[in-house]
Amino acid sequence: MSPIYTKRGDSGTTDLADGKRVAKNSPRLEICGTLDELSSFLGLVRAENPPREMDSLLMEIQKDLMTIGGELAFSKIRVSQIIPERILSLEQEIDLREAVLPRLCSFVLPTGTRSAAGLHVARTVCRRAERLLVGLQPEMSTASMALPLMYLNRLSDLLFVLARMENLRANHPEEFF
Repeated sequence: MSPIYTKRGDSGTTDLADGKRVAKNSPRLEICGTLDELSSFLGLVRAENPPREMDSLLMEIQKDLMTIGGELAFSKIRVSQIIPERILSLEQEIDLREAVLPRLCSFVLPTGTRSAAGLHVARTVCRRAERLLVGLQPEMSTASMALPLMYLNRLSDLLFVLARMENLRANHPEEFF
């Protein structure tokens, strides 16, 4: 078995999935790293033993993030494998939870239970990934970018709603500004 280290990245470059060498701080790798960070925060939330339904939802989201990151790991970006049904699914998850949450009249401070706070952190990382993806517009076609952008936009909304739900589930009062 060969070791995980290759030493090829010691000079500050790395391979994309198709073998093209790029700087480790390239905009594309910045997005891939941010998606990985987002997935890792979701993994932390999952480690808090959320209800089975939320754990399954977060695992599906992690898989979607791997799909988007995998697409960005190629030098020539193709049309996304994220299907519109996945975006619709996020919208349905938001609607389901918003129906039971108290109406918002002011800003929610990102705090609460460990799971809620982790979901708030994930939400902010998701927003960063979305901003970084918009920054790739010059090298990506509108068609290849549309679905991942919509997905990340809905996902950040869902993460906000899930954080609020976690506080509600734990009977932890929300803090407002």
